[in-house]
Amino acid sequence: MKLAPSLLSADFARLLDEALSVTPLASRLHWDVMDGHFVPNLTFGPPVVNALRRRLDLPFEIHLMISRPAEYAPRFEVRPGDCIIFHVEALDSAERAIAAIRQTGASVGVSLRPGTSLERIAPLLDDVSVALVMSVEPGFGGQAFRPDALERIRDLSQRIGGRAVDIAVDGGIHAGNVAGVVAAGAEIIVAGSAIFGAADRLGAMRAFLEAAR
Repeated sequence: MKLAPSLLSADFARLLDEALSVTPLASRLHWDVMDGHFVPNLTFGPPVVNALRRRLDLPFEIHLMISRPAEYAPRFEVRPGDCIIFHVEALDSAERAIAAIRQTGASVGVSLRPGTSLERIAPLLDDVSVALVMSVEPGFGGQAFRPDALERIRDLSQRIGGRAVDIAVDGGIHAGNVAGVVAAGAEIIVAGSAIFGAADRLGAMRAFLEAAR
């Protein structure tokens, strides 16, 4: 299991320190970029993400919860190992979003809302390296995990077959339910409040890793 702490739940006034506090056990850092249109919330934009990209060594997962991913993906500075994830429900076509992300040098990920059929991303699985299942409705941290996500993860795992596509899951995951999520087929776990809301962040992350084992 690869653990990706979500900075959506971090203290925005101390983002660099918050990111550094989890790097010893994190495989990557997850950024939820929201535009106030695709989801009813505003978070980070390219200036903030790029500023921390210059200061941190961990790979970034840049999750574009925005209407126009093809327009904004090129504005992010990326390094080898970084991934930019777009939503299949965005206004830009999947083909245009994939092409724009590839031009940045990042790997491509695709995500979908809990109510969107997996049929929407099935044709894209040969063109992406990450498929992100939202286990909450995107927009805000701290929501409860939707149990129906487990069946979607299992279904997606079967659809992927032997392709080199990692399944990521984001929303409401904590040490008490992560084992079931990993058993269903998830390889990347995105967690925000369960990590940044803990007094001992590394202790919380160790609990994740132990539970997943």
